[in-house]
Amino acid sequence: MDPTDRFSNRSQGLRASEIRALFAVAARPGVVSLAGGMPAADALPSQVLARILGEVAAEPGALQYATGQGAPGLREMICTVMAEEGISADADDVVVTTGAQQALDLVTAVLADPGDVVLAESPAYVGALATFSAHGVHVRHVPDDGAGLSGPAVAEAVDRARRDGRRVAFLYTVPNFANPSGVTLDAARRAEVLATCDRIGLQIVEDNPYGLLRLEGEPLPALRAAHSGVVYLGSFSKILAPGLRVGWALAPAEVTAKLVLAAEAAMLCHSGLAQIAVARYLANEPWIDHVKALRELYWERRQTMLGALSTLMPRGTRWRVPEGGFFLWLALPDGVGAKAMLPRAIQEGVAYVPGTGFFADGSGDDHLRVSYSYPEPAAITIGVRRLARVVKEAAEPERNRRTPS
Repeated sequence: MDPTDRFSNRSQGLRASEIRALFAVAARPGVVSLAGGMPAADALPSQVLARILGEVAAEPGALQYATGQGAPGLREMICTVMAEEGISADADDVVVTTGAQQALDLVTAVLADPGDVVLAESPAYVGALATFSAHGVHVRHVPDDGAGLSGPAVAEAVDRARRDGRRVAFLYTVPNFANPSGVTLDAARRAEVLATCDRIGLQIVEDNPYGLLRLEGEPLPALRAAHSGVVYLGSFSKILAPGLRVGWALAPAEVTAKLVLAAEAAMLCHSGLAQIAVARYLANEPWIDHVKALRELYWERRQTMLGALSTLMPRGTRWRVPEGGFFLWLALPDGVGAKAMLPRAIQEGVAYVPGTGFFADGSGDDHLRVSYSYPEPAAITIGVRRLARVVKEAAEPERNRRTPS
């Protein structure tokens, strides 16, 4: 029997994450990891959560099974969190999930069939691409003109897919500090995209893990704030602690009902302990002050990285300044490939994510993603110095080939 015969067609879509594959080498002693988008170690309210978890664990029912939709108290508190970005929501329309990643998985299972098309930004979050691939969904990237999605580009992508006989399930977007590009969709573009999708009957799935981590500029209302038909995904991984694995989806009532059924089928229920602990934290702790402190911490680290890049990176390297979030998206000098350069970078003691991981077709090798969220400022400077040295070495042969002898 062929060993592969036992696997489902769906399993053929499972792919290793470019980022997860880097974790082992990035964890080597002496390597500065600019790869993973983890919160800073000192950003986690460890002592407060340890106390709350201890208190909650002793309460009746905290260690029992929970509901498939999520604890009512937590869903109420999630509505107060979303209100910070202009969203008015009913707790009955919220589904608690194991992080926003599971929320996206459930939404894809409910809204898309194998062979459907999902539209995504260019580049797009690698974890979303993995989810879509696992469900047998085809990703088509909407071209980015430097300011993110536009209504005409979305309409053209939908029209092209439909001409090809494909059903377009939804548009997936990270409008705030997109991972990896760092682009934030401005107010005019948000209105334009919403109007376009409304006109052509296209569902929007808004993923917003970084929205509260704005480092400069004025906050923009979420897409969901302007249109109740948008499916909104949120997470406590960036503003509280990823180890708790608590996220959520806010959706129209008919979609919410399907998401609850899908969640129950997938895992019966989520951790009651984690849910009650997060609800207790939001109700009793100054969580907004904590988020403000996170903004200050990440602002310093972003500025450190921007300063090091400006001082150290060779000519031809370009980047945009993100208004928030965790990432910078670097365009490399002509002829330099991020994937081929990575082994040399690891030897030099620095890790990053090649741009190929953020495109469904494997393009993007002329870019790489670096994160300023986890390393301390001194380590950021060291990491950028090492990266600059590797990029310069990779660019030199290309320049030499173009220089007449």
